[in-house]
Amino acid sequence: MAYPPNVVLFDVLETLIDLDPLAVRLEEVGQPAHILEPWFLRFQRDAMALTLAGDPAPFEAVARESLRTETKLALTEWDIDYVVEGFATLPTFDDAVPALKKLSEAGVSVGCLTVNSPEKTRSFLEGAGLYEFVDRIVTAQDAGVWKPHPDIYRFAAKHLDTPIERLALVAVHAWDCHGAKRAGALAGWCARLECEPGDVFLSADVTGGDLVEVADKLMSLH
Repeated sequence: MAYPPNVVLFDVLETLIDLDPLAVRLEEVGQPAHILEPWFLRFQRDAMALTLAGDPAPFEAVARESLRTETKLALTEWDIDYVVEGFATLPTFDDAVPALKKLSEAGVSVGCLTVNSPEKTRSFLEGAGLYEFVDRIVTAQDAGVWKPHPDIYRFAAKHLDTPIERLALVAVHAWDCHGAKRAGALAGWCARLECEPGDVFLSADVTGGDLVEVADKLMSLH
């Protein structure tokens, strides 16, 4: 039996915000647009590898180093500054505001569980019109580990003073939902990015085609 969550945390990168405009910045510094995907995958992999090794993985430092490596040292430090600064300017997906608003108006505590710094995440949320619906921000910097290490979800539950079984993570990444489930939390998976969650991951408690559907189904758990 699963009860509706009293806290819902949203992943940020690719769940709430669209990374595609970073491709334009890559083109503006002489790189092909298609390098965005391998760069972001390298960025995630390197940060997870540092976490597995027991070391911190600061967002900006890892983003810069992975971009430097993926472009085979072709970019100047100014170019790297320009591309990485683009994270602060990215737009939200159309379903982000309605989903957060719906949960907030239902009395659920809404937050973000992300890998960027608290300050930059807050700045993004304010610029994107999401901050008014967000009660708390929990980051990998706070927890000392990156997702999907179980400790980050447990840290979030403790930090937000809620039993972990009443905390839900919402993400478009099946591996992120898997991490939340392994830690004892609820998970809502949105199919926008991956289409199918894959058999190697634990099933999320609810799934949906967009964030609003996921939010509705989380609140309907009984």
